[in-house]
Amino acid sequence: MPSRTKKFRGLRTHGRGKKAGRGAGIIGGHGQAGLGKTKKIHMLKFDRDHYGRHGFKRPQCAVTANSTINVGELAESIDRFVEMGAATKEGDGYTVDLTKVGIDKLLGTGSIAIKVDVTVGAASAQAVEKVEAAGGSVGASEEEEDEE
Repeated sequence: MPSRTKKFRGLRTHGRGKKAGRGAGIIGGHGQAGLGKTKKIHMLKFDRDHYGRHGFKRPQCAVTANSTINVGELAESIDRFVEMGAATKEGDGYTVDLTKVGIDKLLGTGSIAIKVDVTVGAASAQAVEKVEAAGGSVGASEEEEDEE
């Protein structure tokens, strides 16, 4: 028996009519095509919110991003803070005021092995735990729970 393709050689549409043989012709297009026309009832039943804008976008003037630093980064860049005047070396430890360099919050990623007394606006619980385990302290105006 000949294959269907071989059977229809020379016949322009292979027995499918004009439009059905092209791409996605018989189903009315690919994907979201025709939602405003042939597929309108389907869109109204199953995707009512397809058109328009939804939700609320906060104005950028009301959004403030915290400037943060991790405990590991603090340990690596302690010398840079001393040069900038935001930190002082006292014996075997350091006293650092992160608010002077514009950092709002201390986060707990990384490790610290040096004694550091930190003054910062806010600190995560994990950061406070790691700094205190190294022999230092965190003077934060508000302590927040770390979500990790």
